Amino acid sequence: GRVLAGAVAVSVRRKRAIETVLCAAQRTWGFHAQEACHWWQEEGLEEEAKVYVYTWKVYVRVLSVAMVIMEGLMLDLFLEGGTERYELGRQPANTKLSSNKTVRRIRVRGGNVKWRALRLDTGNYSWGSEAVTRKTRILDVVYNASNNELVRTQTLVKSAIVQVDAAPFKQWYLQHYGVDIGRKKKTAAKKEATEDGEVAAEETKKSNHVLRKLEKRQKERTLDAHIEEQFGSGRLLACISSRPGQCGRADGYVFGNHEAHKGKELEFYMKKIQRKKGKGAGAA
Repeated sequence: GRVLAGAVAVSVRRKRAIETVLCAAQRTWGFHAQEACHWWQEEGLEEEAKVYVYTWKVYVRVLSVAMVIMEGLMLDLFLEGGTERYELGRQPANTKLSSNKTVRRIRVRGGNVKWRALRLDTGNYSWGSEAVTRKTRILDVVYNASNNELVRTQTLVKSAIVQVDAAPFKQWYLQHYGVDIGRKKKTAAKKEATEDGEVAAEETKKSNHVLRKLEKRQKERTLDAHIEEQFGSGRLLACISSRPGQCGRADGYVFGNHEAHKGKELEFYMKKIQRKKGKGAGAA
């Protein structure tokens, strides 16, 4: 008990001493600055007076900042001399797009655990308008509203716009609706050349029950032209909604014709990306 009380008294006395010294220096120098300015103005040395006043103002600001910093340090200090763990100022995760998946386990306040992803290339992405989620590969980082440097360095952060592999969603769409979206149309010559191969690779016959189910689903099927175009290229635009540096995952959602935004979000980011490509081509 005596040791604890002594430590508290020492820390309080140290804080008061620092505040007293800083305040006294500020008051003393301010008084001398005013006296010197009056004397210089009486002597006709106005330029010297202006320089001295400017220097005095800078000094006062430095003292004020020093007082704030010292006060913060004194408040953050433990009695044993340490600092709070959440005041360490840890560097950001800067999760990179890489096939060498690396996730670190971080012990945080209260014995809880965070997962810091350093390198990722996969994530779970939901297609909201179709109410389906699939694990897919992240292919590229194409846009970031906060900083273009994060695009250049292929850094995965929350709200980053990425391109993901469309194959899992394409496979689900074929199974659910019986429609192979994004398939390029073949010319007459290619059709004749591959006619025999297509017949050999024809799928097994479906039952009448399955055919009726697919027909019913196709009546309610709607697909935006921009999304169909993306399926043709094999890449879908998506947004990361998780925090890779906190939970160790790069999950998100695919832009679609959902009732909440009706494809406007997809059009917005497509325009942004096209504008960025145009600027890059102009600079080159």
